[in-house]
Amino acid sequence: MIDYLPLKRITAMHGDEIHEAIRRVVDSGWYLRGEATARFEEEYARYIGTKYCIGVANGLDALALLVRAYIEIGVLKEGDEVIVPANTYIATILSITENRLVPVLVEPRIDTFQIDDSLIEQAITPRTRAIMLVHLYGRCAYTERIAAICRQYHLLLLEDNAQAHGCTFGTLHKRTGSLGHAAAHSFYPGKNLGALGDAGAVTTDDEQLASVLRSIANYGSSRKYVFDYQGRNSRIDEIQAAVLSVKLKYLDDDNARRQAIANYYIDHVSNSLVRLPEKSESVYHIFPVLSEHRDALQQYLEANGVGTVIHYPIPPHKQACYENWHALCLPVTEQIHAQELSIPCHQAMTDDEVETVAELINRFTN
Repeated sequence: MIDYLPLKRITAMHGDEIHEAIRRVVDSGWYLRGEATARFEEEYARYIGTKYCIGVANGLDALALLVRAYIEIGVLKEGDEVIVPANTYIATILSITENRLVPVLVEPRIDTFQIDDSLIEQAITPRTRAIMLVHLYGRCAYTERIAAICRQYHLLLLEDNAQAHGCTFGTLHKRTGSLGHAAAHSFYPGKNLGALGDAGAVTTDDEQLASVLRSIANYGSSRKYVFDYQGRNSRIDEIQAAVLSVKLKYLDDDNARRQAIANYYIDHVSNSLVRLPEKSESVYHIFPVLSEHRDALQQYLEANGVGTVIHYPIPPHKQACYENWHALCLPVTEQIHAQELSIPCHQAMTDDEVETVAELINRFTN
C-alpha cells in the first residue's frame, strides 16, 4: 500500500533527534513558554524573514488572533470586509466571521488554484479593509498586482501560510509569510513543517501587532495577573516547539524532495482524463490533479493500493454553517471542488512508489 501521507515514516526520518529533543523538554521540568518556545520562535522568524514570530496553539488560532489583534489596535472593526479566495480550507473564513468581519469571496484561477488577481479590484467596496491570501496547496498566491492593489486602496495584506512553509515568491526572493503585513501558520502534523500535535504561529514585522497578539493569546495578559484584553489561552507548548526546531532544519531539503516528485509526475503522467498542475515554485504540500472522473479515479487508485485525499469535497460557500451563501454562483471554485484529487507527494516516498503512482494514473480509463 502506498499511503497518502504516512506520518510515522516521515517522523522516523529524524526520529532520534526528535526523541532527544522531547527528552530534553521532559527532563527540564518546564513545559510552557520556556527556552524551546523562545528558540523556535527566533529560528522560525529568521527562516521566514520577519522580525517577530508568536507561537500559538494551532493554525485557526493563528488566523483568528491575527485578525483580532488588528481589531484591538484599531486597524479593523466589526463589519469591515476582507477579500478572501472562494476555494480555501474553511479555517481561513472562520477566522474572519469569528471576529464579526465580512468575507468577500473571490474566484480562483483554474490553472493555479490561487485567487484570481484580475477579479480582486471589482470586489473592493468602501468597506474593504484587507485581502487575505491563501497559499493553497503550497503554491504562492502573492502577485505584484495584488501588492499594487493593496497600496492603491490602502488595504492590509494578510497571508494564510498554513500550507506553504518554505515557499518563495520568485522576483522578490522572499518567503511566503513575509510578503504581507502579517501571516498565520499552521503546524498540524500533516503540514510540510508539522508538529506531533496542534501548533501554529503568526509572523510579522509589526512590533505593536506582535505585542498585542502575544498578550491576547495569553489570556489578554502582558504581565502576570494583569489583563489588558479579553484574551484566550492559545500557546504553543515546549514539546511541539522543540520538535519543530528539529524539523525546521530539514524543511528545505524535504520541500526539494516534494518538488522533485511533483516534477516527475508532471513530466511522466500523460492521460487525457487527468489534468496536472503546471510546474511552479510550489512546495507541494498537496499535489492536486483534476479529473471529470475524480471519484472513479480515486476508487481505481485505492483498488491498486494508492491512498488519495480530496481537498476539499465541499467548498465553503456550500457548507451548512454558511447557509446564506448557498445561492452564490462560483463555477471555478465548484469545478475544483468537484474534480480535485490529491495524490501522494511527500519526502518519505521512494522512487519506486512515485513511478508506480505515475504508471497507474497513465493506465486509468473510465
